[in-house]
Amino acid sequence: MTSRCHPLPQTTKVVTTWNTEVQTDSPLCPQCSLWLVLCSLYLILGGGRELTFIARLLALIARLLALIIGIDVHEFAHAWTANELGDPTAKYMGRLSLNPLVHFDPIGALLILYSMFTGFGFGWGKPVPVNPYNLRKGPRVGMGIVAAAGPISNLVIASIASFPIRLGLPLPRLLDILLLEIVKINIGLAVFNLLPIFPLDGFSVLRGILGTIRAPWAYQWSDFLDRMQAQGPLIFFLLILIDQILPFSVLGAILGPFYNLFHRLLLGF
Repeated sequence: MTSRCHPLPQTTKVVTTWNTEVQTDSPLCPQCSLWLVLCSLYLILGGGRELTFIARLLALIARLLALIIGIDVHEFAHAWTANELGDPTAKYMGRLSLNPLVHFDPIGALLILYSMFTGFGFGWGKPVPVNPYNLRKGPRVGMGIVAAAGPISNLVIASIASFPIRLGLPLPRLLDILLLEIVKINIGLAVFNLLPIFPLDGFSVLRGILGTIRAPWAYQWSDFLDRMQAQGPLIFFLLILIDQILPFSVLGAILGPFYNLFHRLLLGF
């Protein structure tokens, strides 16, 4: 699952339009639609017994809610940080909000659902528009700070959700499942997005860190990253595919230790 902030060229004004028309003439009644969704989920999850099906359905719902919360907070953190650093582009476009609908990307959402069912793939929220030339810290360092805000927000959410579990508080079973999924998914979002490959946040974070270092090797690495940015999406897709072809997980070997570290720090196991 990925989420990223997207730099815009310098602009002076942003104009948005809103469509308030709502289509209400659905050919199916709400009850029929609900039963179709439940039957489809039953077939997809392969439920043979009611208890097994219900357990899988609850786990799926918890995972979906955790993803919505994680991606929503992640994108909001990008928009809020950019606004605080002097770029109101995201605010003007209605993205400075915790409403998950404003961060919804149809294709990214479908890919997230696909990866949830298959265990393979990724998805994303709608990229947050940022004009790096408006940022007070400068384009390179400013974008690094804005990019870092997303993964940091995921770790904050994971930390908050882990408190009741870590303290051993008696929780309803459903709440316990939801909190555990929020912790695991937000750790995963943070660690995965910090990979220094464009278009992931880690790419801009690394560029921002290098932009604060006044040394020849830092300039050389910055120049290398600038030249590799165009090939970033291809490298990213190849890495995902290779990870599925090889008998071992490359991403697991890279990200696993960091994921396990945060998991142990927050949950104690």
